[in-house]
Amino acid sequence: MTVRAFIAGCSGPVLTDSERGFLRDADPWGLIVFRRNVADAAQLRALTDSFRDITGRANAPVLVDQEGGRVQRLNAPHWPKYPPGRRYGDLFAADPVFGREMTRLAAMLMAHDLRAVGIDVDCVPVLDVPQPGAHDIIGDRAYGLDPATVSILGRAAAEGLMAMGVLPIIKHIPGHGRAFADSHEALPVVDTPLDELRRIDFAPFRALADMPLAMTAHVVYTAVDPDAPITTSKHGIASVIRGEIGFDGCLMSDDLSMKALSGDMRARAEAAFAAGCDLALHCNGDMDEMMAVAEASPMLAGEALRRAAAALGRIAHAPEPFDADDARARLDAALAAVA
Repeated sequence: MTVRAFIAGCSGPVLTDSERGFLRDADPWGLIVFRRNVADAAQLRALTDSFRDITGRANAPVLVDQEGGRVQRLNAPHWPKYPPGRRYGDLFAADPVFGREMTRLAAMLMAHDLRAVGIDVDCVPVLDVPQPGAHDIIGDRAYGLDPATVSILGRAAAEGLMAMGVLPIIKHIPGHGRAFADSHEALPVVDTPLDELRRIDFAPFRALADMPLAMTAHVVYTAVDPDAPITTSKHGIASVIRGEIGFDGCLMSDDLSMKALSGDMRARAEAAFAAGCDLALHCNGDMDEMMAVAEASPMLAGEALRRAAAALGRIAHAPEPFDADDARARLDAALAAVA
């Protein structure tokens, strides 16, 4: 796999000539799509097909943030609206077995939608555990307010995606739930003692450490590294993500264009790789920024290549038998009961 260790975005629903040339020459590991890239199913399938045609890799991954609730890139009228993670937590609180079953079923439905348009990686599940007074950037995106609920339903969602041939990404490792700022806009600093972080924030990630992909949190944990957010902290990635949590899957940065990070885009990418990220994620489709990230991104090799290949190797090419209409009716009825 001679590809460059970053994930790119694009500017609109069709690749421009300059984007096609960039993707051909830079050869990123994957592409991520957002609402600006989505018109309808036929258009989106053409976009994902064109990316794979340009790279010459039929298995080149295409990612999306399709959580439901506030974070859903494929939307009505062409796709059904899904609820935020907290609604599954409500079902779980009323009936743990049924709540877990519905969480898995919803993930299977989302994966069914995604596979039909050529998307095979979903930036789900959110394993953050919100804490009182924290910024609402996580809020109802979380499955619950305790690590046990988040762990159980996070695994149910991840298993549902994988059953239908879509890879999950656990995020935002090692936890964004107690940040008092939105990392899209500012750098959150968390002063919580390490033992408390281990007990609550790290716990869901430890429980799902066997997952193929994870996305870092642009958060400073002063008990881990007072000088750098986890994304660019060599000590944080080695001691917490790879060490205490035990995650040996493929680790990508959160979006490098977020305002939590400082420096130009090349410096941000270099810092993420120096800290131990396997892949750099850049989302906004700005060509100048993408070129800078590409220039700073190495070719996938060594352990990063092993982990990236292992992740793609877990895509199921023969999804479980699935009646989407029946599943959707069951999920709608379950959600209506707790509306």
